[in-house]
Amino acid sequence: MKIAVTAQTNSIDGPVDGRFGRCQFFIIADSITGGHETFENPALSAGGGAGIQAAQFVANKAVEAVISGNFGPKAHQTLQAAGIKMYSAHTRTVRQALEDYKSGTLTAISSPTAAEHSGI
Repeated sequence: MKIAVTAQTNSIDGPVDGRFGRCQFFIIADSITGGHETFENPALSAGGGAGIQAAQFVANKAVEAVISGNFGPKAHQTLQAAGIKMYSAHTRTVRQALEDYKSGTLTAISSPTAAEHSGI
């Protein structure tokens, strides 16, 4: 299973980024192999629609779950339509967020947690 985590840096030991659509990086971890890859967020500098573009990016990476600080309404709708589960994680490193996900202690998101355009 692939899990994407929004990150402020390109390190698994860096902090989770509180913004989904305009996060700096996505770290995509594979729960089977234990490996991970880091990608710059192609939607970071988008003039508009960053949440939708970021959601499409992770969906194209065959991600089944996303961990971030917050999800705006358009990102939430796009991820939900793709069948990707969302989880909230604040004040953690990416590594800690992944460990919390594996232990089942992260909060699942069922509705947007940020207002539209809040990440700008």
